[in-house]
Amino acid sequence: MFRKFKYIVPIAFAGLVLSACSKNGFDINVDPNNPSTLPVENLLVGIEADIAGQNTLGGVSGSLEVLMHRITQREEPNAYVLTTGGGIPGLMWNEYYVSTFTNADIIIDKATTDNNFRYRGIAKIIKAFAASQLVDLYGDVPYSEASKLFTSNIRNPKFDDDATIYPKLYTLLNEGIADLQNPAVNKRNPAADDVIYQGNVTKWVRAANTQKLKMYTQERKIRNVSAEVTALLANPAGLISSTADNFQLNYSADNKNPGVAVYSAAQRGEDISPWFYEIMKGYNQNIFTGLTDPRIPYYWYNQLKPGQTATNDNNTTEYRDGAFVSIYFASNGPSVGFSQQNTTSVVGIYPGGGKYDNGAGAPINVLSATGAVPGRMITYADRLYLQAELINAGVVTGDARAVLLAAITESFKQVDNAVTLSGTGAPLVSPLATTTSYIAGVMAQYDAAPPATATATKKLEIIMTQKWISSFGSAISAYTDYRRTGFPILFDPNNPVMAPGGKVQPPINGNPTVTPQLAVPVSINRPFPISILWPSSELDGNPNAPKQKEPSTYKVFWMQ
Repeated sequence: MFRKFKYIVPIAFAGLVLSACSKNGFDINVDPNNPSTLPVENLLVGIEADIAGQNTLGGVSGSLEVLMHRITQREEPNAYVLTTGGGIPGLMWNEYYVSTFTNADIIIDKATTDNNFRYRGIAKIIKAFAASQLVDLYGDVPYSEASKLFTSNIRNPKFDDDATIYPKLYTLLNEGIADLQNPAVNKRNPAADDVIYQGNVTKWVRAANTQKLKMYTQERKIRNVSAEVTALLANPAGLISSTADNFQLNYSADNKNPGVAVYSAAQRGEDISPWFYEIMKGYNQNIFTGLTDPRIPYYWYNQLKPGQTATNDNNTTEYRDGAFVSIYFASNGPSVGFSQQNTTSVVGIYPGGGKYDNGAGAPINVLSATGAVPGRMITYADRLYLQAELINAGVVTGDARAVLLAAITESFKQVDNAVTLSGTGAPLVSPLATTTSYIAGVMAQYDAAPPATATATKKLEIIMTQKWISSFGSAISAYTDYRRTGFPILFDPNNPVMAPGGKVQPPINGNPTVTPQLAVPVSINRPFPISILWPSSELDGNPNAPKQKEPSTYKVFWMQ
């Protein structure tokens, strides 16, 4: 199961609850009774682990994968069911306010006193990144008065208008860059305690600038950001410009990526979405038709061999295609509740550090996965997709096709990076002949986009769908991208083309032991949530909190 917090702590108490335990495998040794005496190096590991963990399948990103139709499951948020006390509202809220903001502010204050400008700069960049993600998910959130219990005795912070927070974050990012580049001698410099960049100032500056590029792109529909993004893109060396620059935390076999938890779960509740599967297999009739993505054996692992009998095979594998076994989003089918613990397909080597699929099958267990793959936050591929989008939208000039080609190529290198770090010995995907032909096929479809006014829209769909495929396992930005652009096209059980008569048909001959496979009834009675509910504990415990929103109509400020 993806990690869920059982208890959500309102911000009113966040200043009293510093993270004193291991964060995603990283021991940060925090003494909550003496926050002002903690060395900054102890706290830095913790806030870096906070933001990385939330951007893996083990954090809020894991639940958002269901909304982005790359993972399916039987519980919330299946069928867009969200509750104020459930997993999504509290996962990020709890960690960012209780731990990340509080500890980042302590680092900033203490580093100022001790002349540790590089620590201060990193803490400001991390705080800006965390705050931007809160805005992107929730809209209005506490910012100006957050984590002010110790300094200003503010126990019940107000919720700031989300549109007023972004400008403050640009300022904070610029301050962080200035701190990192401050020529003054630091009392000590971050090194191994900086588990993201090991104290590399250049890479931190690139990450901060790329974060600005991302935020400006997210605002492009509500204001003219041409000058800002043109200036950033004019200095590519100042942005993330290689796989080695990726803003990510490289987990290890000792400190595993939280997304690998499914390998040790007593009951596996997360499946690969058939919608995602069929797009990558080339089955979808709208996009990438006929193109089989070579990343498939890296993205998920099939516990079955192609002709092997499943656990419950008397037509109770709801969706099967050879070795691949899954369930549908919003299913009402008779087989959705049957356990396929040892036969369902699970996340593979790329998103969580699981197994590479070599076709041999076999049930997984905790020893099957190293977990030694990155928790990705902003990558070089992401940066290139942002640039391709901006060119396509006419915000900046350039060759969108060339940039898209570079982005897709880098997406495959990103998988290679995970493979290398995993220590599994799996083959690299970039050198494969099938990779070359797949990328050529995608670009051919890009070149064949319909004429006239539809051209830019179809090409944007291709850009954003490739970005969606690339970001598997890190769904926060994908959720934001979909709400901004409307792409990729997601599965809609109420769409009569996607589910005629309220039923969706798995591959008829996909199950080698039960043919034909039956059509599966699917339905939803809730609209897609365009923002995330505020946690009920915050609304109940903070008298300055607003009334609960309607998630299907409440727009984050950068939405049109």
